[in-house]
Amino acid sequence: MDKNEIQRVKARYNIIGNCDTLNRAIDVALQVAPTDLSVLIVGESGVGKETLPRIIHDNSPRKHGKYFAINCGSIPEGTIDSELFGHEKGSFTGAIGESEGYFGIANNGTLFLDEVGELPLATQARLLRVLETGEYIRVGGQEIRKTNVRIVAATNVNMQRAISERRFREDLYYRLNTIPIQMPPLRERGRDILLLFAFFAREIADKYQLPGRITLTPDAEALMLKYKWPGNVRQLKNLTEQMSIMSERREIDADILSQFIPHDRETTQLATIGHDNKNHQYENERELLFKILYELQNNMGDMRRELTDLRQKFDDQNKGAIASHGTLGNLPSTLDPIDEKETNGTRRTTIEEAEAEEISDNESLNLDDMVRQNLVKALERHGGNRKKAAQELGISDRTLYRRLKQYGLE
Repeated sequence: MDKNEIQRVKARYNIIGNCDTLNRAIDVALQVAPTDLSVLIVGESGVGKETLPRIIHDNSPRKHGKYFAINCGSIPEGTIDSELFGHEKGSFTGAIGESEGYFGIANNGTLFLDEVGELPLATQARLLRVLETGEYIRVGGQEIRKTNVRIVAATNVNMQRAISERRFREDLYYRLNTIPIQMPPLRERGRDILLLFAFFAREIADKYQLPGRITLTPDAEALMLKYKWPGNVRQLKNLTEQMSIMSERREIDADILSQFIPHDRETTQLATIGHDNKNHQYENERELLFKILYELQNNMGDMRRELTDLRQKFDDQNKGAIASHGTLGNLPSTLDPIDEKETNGTRRTTIEEAEAEEISDNESLNLDDMVRQNLVKALERHGGNRKKAAQELGISDRTLYRRLKQYGLE
């Protein structure tokens, strides 16, 4: 590790801090820059992952080529393939001309794919092909095109969990993760927190021509170092801006600082990076099952109504046949009753049919309970707003009102 080189890079890119983990991340970026290996930068949201791809590009043989930073999470799923790989004229509504896409424009340059974990699976397959062969096809096209692009990716999600949940391709992960770089969260950087605060305070004072920059008392410094900073460097900068503008005193003590630091956070991380998958949450799966059961109950209701209509038609046919032939013995074989008898014109159900109906009724009760619970939870989540609850459940307002009335939830 060349400490002088690292300090030079920090000064050029305004990187504040001296913690070993940060220095190690910069050192790895400088070592991998001369190669064409793919790099995956991992770290929580707000730690400053976007600086490392620029360092890698500027210190690589591609530094005279183009550099594009693309936020994969901000591009709609329906257009991201077109943005990355280009499209042919008329390939979709609004495609009034051809587009090269980033892989075409950035040929011989570098693409930084931020939030790469948000890419749709279909786009992941296209990206894997580009990484392996350098080939791609425009949306709506047939011609195979070649590109020579260096990929640096970043993510703030647990990739191992995303792979286990089939939200990210394992082969693509290992292709991107040729060289991994871990960016440390702010809470693990020690006194870098105070250095960053001083830098932001001076920058804000100069920008807005304030009477002086704010400083911290020793007790405020201790509170800053103790706080967990779930929003990392981005949160620290916002907090410094707030205090610089809103605080009348230029010297910030612990009492003033505590008024700006939120106290309602139960977690320190916005997205976990570890490999522990024991705390997986199943709320989404549970809601999906509730919706499936809800639709199943509706389908069962429709089937019951159709079965009732068929039985009524069958009974009408029997009665008509009895009226025509006079006795059951003279009925055609197609109308011979199998599991039921007529007693004084009244239909009597057999034991087997009664048991079957009892089982069906019990299943209906269980489904009713689950659907009722789903309705209650949906209303609770939206503060009693029926329109939003109906949208979440995937039903119309009228159907929701009918169900509320059915279950006594008005």
